[in-house]
Amino acid sequence: MSFNFIIISPHYPENFQLFATRLKESGATVLGIADESYDNLSPLIREALTEYYRVDDMENYHEMYRAVAYFAHQYGGVHRLESHNEHWLEMDARLRTDFNIPGLKAHEMDRLKQKNKMKAVFRSINVPVANGRVFEGWEDASKLVSELGYPVIIKPNIGVGASDTWRISSDEELSHFFVERNSAETFIMEEFIDGDIVTFDGLTDQDGNIVFSQNMVYDKPALEIISQNMESFVLYPKEMPEDIWKLGKQCVEAFEIKERFFHFEFFRLKSDQSLVALEVNCRPPGGPMIEMFNYANNLDIYAQYAQVVLNNQFTADLSQRKNCGYVSRKYYNNYLYTQDDIYAWYGEFIVSSVMTEGVFGDFGYFIVTDTLSQMQAIVHFIQELA
Repeated sequence: MSFNFIIISPHYPENFQLFATRLKESGATVLGIADESYDNLSPLIREALTEYYRVDDMENYHEMYRAVAYFAHQYGGVHRLESHNEHWLEMDARLRTDFNIPGLKAHEMDRLKQKNKMKAVFRSINVPVANGRVFEGWEDASKLVSELGYPVIIKPNIGVGASDTWRISSDEELSHFFVERNSAETFIMEEFIDGDIVTFDGLTDQDGNIVFSQNMVYDKPALEIISQNMESFVLYPKEMPEDIWKLGKQCVEAFEIKERFFHFEFFRLKSDQSLVALEVNCRPPGGPMIEMFNYANNLDIYAQYAQVVLNNQFTADLSQRKNCGYVSRKYYNNYLYTQDDIYAWYGEFIVSSVMTEGVFGDFGYFIVTDTLSQMQAIVHFIQELA
């Protein structure tokens, strides 16, 4: 009996295409649904898919429902349905619910998508969170500011990253927010946390056991990178702090994450180095960051995911982990060293490079080192200005 796996948007993002390839290589029948023309799909995806169903509008649930119904009829049922993409998590869950496919269901989405509901889960297991709540209108916002004190952070109650996020430091800025905000959006206001963002990322098996985990450290907040159009550096250190592992494991259990990737974000307070929960994402880390799993551990995370889904096994050897960093550049900067200089001095440590955008800069290098001092020297070399 074939194992039928539907991938929503199998072609995007481009680096996620290997999920389809590795699932096929592991024995699954891989089926795809998206709005892209079949002729425009990459040879990699066309080779991996047994069949592709094109819809006109992926936001149209009736079209998506008909596509899944077609596959269920043609292939004798659907065993898994996944996109790994934040934008489609709710669509995935609704389709799983209506077709009784294993995995997260529609009724579980609120606590995974709405920040106020996330806070409730964190608080239920005594994990510290930033004080704040959803607010409505100027009067309610002013009342909340009087409780929290400036500065405050305002962001969509449903959303990821630093999209539409505001740091508000005065009544004038609060007034400006109400003029410029998306009135259709529900916002949450939180106290400003003076800390560095760290993450707990990984993968669980079908029973909810953590089979793979790493922690990421950002050199600066995403809001600062975007608002000031800055370059960035993120690091997966080979050694994970004990407090991140302990708190991360507790959170994975509380959110009942099974057979999924996870990406928890925390603040590490500058005052006392303690951790405060920010949010949970039931997906791999964004952009090219998933590749850092492979580079840091010399593994194929796409193949390991396929083995977890089909056999509930994670077989990679994680004993040779190294430090892995992502170092970005911005085109507008005049850097002291050229790309030829970078490869001449540090080429042995560079495992890949990528053209990218947004919070990940315009161009980035993936660096692997044995020591953090080596990593720091390379980052400084790459980003030093003329």
